Amino acid sequence: MAFSKENIRYTLNGILFVALFTIAAIEISNMGFIKKLAISPLIIGIVIGMFYANTLRSHIPKEWVPGIVFSSKQLLRFAIVLYGFRITFQQIIEVGMSGLIVSVIMLSTTFILGWWLGVKIFKMDRETSVLCASGSSVCGAAAVLATEPVLKAEPYKSAVAVGTVVLFGTIAMFVYPALYKAGLLDMSPAAYGIYVGGTVHEVAQVVAAGGAIGGVAADNAVIVKMTRVMMIAPLLIILGLIVSRTAATKSEQKKQKFKITIPWFAVWFIVMAGINSALADFEAIKPIIKDINEIDTFLLTMAMTALGMETSVQKFKQAGIKPVMLALIMAVWLMVGGYFITKGVISIFGA
Repeated sequence: MAFSKENIRYTLNGILFVALFTIAAIEISNMGFIKKLAISPLIIGIVIGMFYANTLRSHIPKEWVPGIVFSSKQLLRFAIVLYGFRITFQQIIEVGMSGLIVSVIMLSTTFILGWWLGVKIFKMDRETSVLCASGSSVCGAAAVLATEPVLKAEPYKSAVAVGTVVLFGTIAMFVYPALYKAGLLDMSPAAYGIYVGGTVHEVAQVVAAGGAIGGVAADNAVIVKMTRVMMIAPLLIILGLIVSRTAATKSEQKKQKFKITIPWFAVWFIVMAGINSALADFEAIKPIIKDINEIDTFLLTMAMTALGMETSVQKFKQAGIKPVMLALIMAVWLMVGGYFITKGVISIFGA
């Protein structure tokens, strides 16, 4: 056992080891050039974690490994729960029906498209397909991290999915504002914000793409994006039910009833969002919420760094070009399909 009397010291050493890498990742993310590119510490964490995994990993005491695994799994669940403090139900109401409908449509269609294409067309395994789909459809790296424990996927599959999010999310962050400034997107700044929030991958990338056009666009983009983030809870619960039903073979299902696995950390995520919504108007609470969010960023970065430490280049190569092709198709759907869906929804409900 990782936290038995004999092993706890080694496990804590492993956790501390990951924490030191996490501090480095956060410091790097705050450097001028990196900060301008809006590269989150989560992404930097997985990069330096993978660098370590493929260079000096053999030098780490094997007794520390449970601490790394704890950071990438149990610590991750707690971080996802705390992520609920970034969202309020008031924000969703503020952006109106258009933002909510665009979020629901883009999340569901992108997720289903990614899962179907990955498994049926590209013949990829279910875990990699679903992880790539969740990263593109919900909120990038954080969604991949949240989905991994439901699927019980191998760490390298999550790393592959995160890689696709980084690639196409970064491209979107620059392409969207360029298209808007070139006059190729026929929409108001408010509508553009809904479009960005409903289709761009990472929260940081949404902030950059929306902020490049102005305050109204940025505000709408972030609110719609956080609406998408909140939807990860029902998505994971539904996914957990699907995984539970398909876990046993048909012959096993005849002999015994399947066990429904509910990802309770997703339920607690909603509870935390509810608490945050109830406390939103109390000024004295805001500094505390800010501190919680900073702690959560640290924990998420720890989970991502630990994930990188469990990912070798050999396993990454094993995935091949198919996840990139899948992510490319989803990115095109988000950009092109998302544009027309946003325009259609706004024509009915307004921006």
